[in-house]
Amino acid sequence: MTLLNVQNVTTGYGATVVNRDVSITLGENEIITILGPNGAGKSTLLRTVVGLVRPRGGSISFAGENLTGRTPDIMAKRGVVLVPEGRRIFADMTVEENLRLGAYARGDVGAVEADVKTMESFFPILATKRQQKGGSLSGGQQQMLAIARGLMARPRVLLLDEPSLGLSPLLVKEIQQIILDIGKTFGASVLLVEQNAGLALSVASRGYLMQNGRIATSGPIAELKDMSLMRELYLGGATEHS
Repeated sequence: MTLLNVQNVTTGYGATVVNRDVSITLGENEIITILGPNGAGKSTLLRTVVGLVRPRGGSISFAGENLTGRTPDIMAKRGVVLVPEGRRIFADMTVEENLRLGAYARGDVGAVEADVKTMESFFPILATKRQQKGGSLSGGQQQMLAIARGLMARPRVLLLDEPSLGLSPLLVKEIQQIILDIGKTFGASVLLVEQNAGLALSVASRGYLMQNGRIATSGPIAELKDMSLMRELYLGGATEHS
């Protein structure tokens, strides 16, 4: 079943058009990735999906419901949640307070405490830091907190924007395993934008390659790896950051 269906979306900022006629789909229990060079429009597309940027054309539907132009709080209530680039945790709040804020759109207040404990089980380091300020955590710990905060919304689709940015290779391995386990543990599909092509290609089943705001090509990961454009951008020695 297709959960998220983005069709012919065009969006931008002011007079600048960033995404042009972009179409992607994401199914249940699926991990897909969007790759592309800096400025390709990947992060803008994620912000458009969750309602932070209003599309100028096209449609966004979730589980068969047209949600084009809906606000971020409505999208979160429907189950579409973004973990933004740069983590964006609340540095002056504790780990526990950050987690609880992730559940702001939920109505089942009584279940929030149980979910906090679930996050601390899934991310054991957070249990030891529960009363520490978010800003005191390391970069890797802050990324885990950002993902956990997103999962507190009980999403059906989790959008991850550059989760490995600035992390050591060892921590990237941890993030890789976390992404793979999200579906099994929380039943959420994942839409991943990632500058680390190795990470993205290792966790996703399908991928989209963006250039100049458009989808240049797409397909199963095995096919993408064999495409000349993918090899030129990522696998032939030229590394480009998102």
